[in-house]
Amino acid sequence: MTPTRLATFGFALMMPLTALANEGAERLTQLLEPINTYQADFEQQILDGSGQRLQQASGHMWLSRPGRFHWEVESPYRQVVVSDGEDIYLHDPDLEQVTVQPLDTRVTHTPALLLSGSADELTKNYDVERRQQGTAETFTLDPRSPDTLFEELQLTFYAEELGMLQMTDSTGQRTAIAFDNVEQNAPIDDSLFTFEIPDGVDVIRETQ
Repeated sequence: MTPTRLATFGFALMMPLTALANEGAERLTQLLEPINTYQADFEQQILDGSGQRLQQASGHMWLSRPGRFHWEVESPYRQVVVSDGEDIYLHDPDLEQVTVQPLDTRVTHTPALLLSGSADELTKNYDVERRQQGTAETFTLDPRSPDTLFEELQLTFYAEELGMLQMTDSTGQRTAIAFDNVEQNAPIDDSLFTFEIPDGVDVIRETQ
């Protein structure tokens, strides 16, 4: 290791952990803030604590800040989740059922809201650590509040484009979502974020 690299390495070791965490949050905010809309194909896997695959799904998603998203699972069975910024609609065509619940605006309960890119929310709700390998930047977010739906959240960017999201819950179960064919800040029809309840389905309305 050259003297310059050694000095840089030593300086990093001496930096307070809070400074490193703030640096991670600031860098993540830099990547998230330019995102106004985001759409991509996705592959989702749910793995147990030992890494065994429990479930796999694929589909397409659209997101528009703040708080609007459309998540459409195409296989192995069809399912649609739509948020208009106020309510979330979960439509299961096979069950002929729609569940409606208010959107929980806490980012620790709705990871999709992280894409709103609020620096204050990030630093207030998470300890953020960053690591880089080549063009890949991975951010590990540990919620500061025990009132959360997950123990750890990871966002990975490839060449500054979001490509992977992973969530781990208290049982060790992990949800890994890989994004492909990403389009960032492309126009999205507002109608995608409006859900019309089909005739003849059972409607379940939940409150927080």
